[in-house]
Amino acid sequence: MDIEEHFFRHEFGRIVATLTRLFGVRNLALAEDVTQDAFCRAMETWKLRGLPKNPSAWLMAVAKNRALDILRRERTARVSEPALTRFLESEWTLVPTVEEAFSVYAVKDSQLRMMFSCCHPDLSEEAQIALILHILCGFSVKEIAQAFVSSHAAVEKRITRAKKILAESTQLFDLADTDFPSRLSSVLQALYLLFNEGYHGSSPEAAVRMELCQEAMLLMNLIIEQPALVTPQSYALAALMYLNAARLPTRLDGSGNLVSFFEQDRSLWNHTLVAEGQALLDLSAAGTELTKYHIEAAIASMHISAARVEDTDWQQIVSLYDMLMAIHPSPVIALNRAIAIAQLDGPERGLQEIRLIHDLHRLSSYPFYPATLGELELRRGNYPVAKAHFSTALSLARNPMERNFLQRRIDTCKES
Repeated sequence: MDIEEHFFRHEFGRIVATLTRLFGVRNLALAEDVTQDAFCRAMETWKLRGLPKNPSAWLMAVAKNRALDILRRERTARVSEPALTRFLESEWTLVPTVEEAFSVYAVKDSQLRMMFSCCHPDLSEEAQIALILHILCGFSVKEIAQAFVSSHAAVEKRITRAKKILAESTQLFDLADTDFPSRLSSVLQALYLLFNEGYHGSSPEAAVRMELCQEAMLLMNLIIEQPALVTPQSYALAALMYLNAARLPTRLDGSGNLVSFFEQDRSLWNHTLVAEGQALLDLSAAGTELTKYHIEAAIASMHISAARVEDTDWQQIVSLYDMLMAIHPSPVIALNRAIAIAQLDGPERGLQEIRLIHDLHRLSSYPFYPATLGELELRRGNYPVAKAHFSTALSLARNPMERNFLQRRIDTCKES
């Protein structure tokens, strides 16, 4: 990923949230346009002059100056942010107010409030999540459609309708303390999807996008820094992110090729993130609520606690997947459960469990469904069958990393 897109991902939401707070939510489109303009200017300037010492500060300064120009000319905030109007009408107070809005603390606060404001009670959870991914995380409509396994047109319509509802709100940033806990679930689900898209996403460019994982973790940290939002569920999701992020250095080899989980060099896992993740998992044990984040974090913890693949407690992992299926069933989770059963009881049992998956047809376009069949048949010594499954998976691969990985598995069948 080039530097422009990396910074676009990282800074987009921070700038949009800050500008929306200044301009008013009715001018969300203007806030997005100003942000896009800042990045366009960055692309042009950096190509000629090279990267500045602090690209983030450079982008913020461009956006801030553009905001001042717009507010001087149009007094945009008069539209729907009356609390700021009196400060923005006078040149004496305009500059200090805008400067304060772009301070480190204010930007974080705007970003946090924007996340929760997107979770408007009149919006469906799907629309709330789509808005967060689009406005705060810089996801394109196409990427959101892939994350939701939905059509481009459906997601575009959902986002347009959601923005219209937000534009009619008079309390976008004026949230009461009681509004935050009631909207927390949708915010956490959006960050869960964001991290997953980075960890094993469906992007046509790359199967692993570390900057998306980092962005999800930064937003997650904003949440667990707030006393009102520190819940067992929040801690559990943070733990899941940290434990999985610890394995990111080994997901790709030195040539940028995907590495199978079973072949990763565990000595290269980030042990600092492991320790932080385990500590967060311990904190999530308070209370009586058991969420999918708790169970997935527990599974990640079981994997990361094993020094070698053969030391893994597969019986316990299967039990955890049984619990996960009971509270949050899905074909992908059932497939992962079948893989764990294959590790415990052999490839034949794994294939049996796959055949029993409810709604198996929903995995028809998921490349790692036929890839799993290929792996299990390969372990059984059925090389032609394994090769056929890997070839099917290759036809479904979404990016060069997946294609290279699956081609190597096909080549393994030829060698066997």
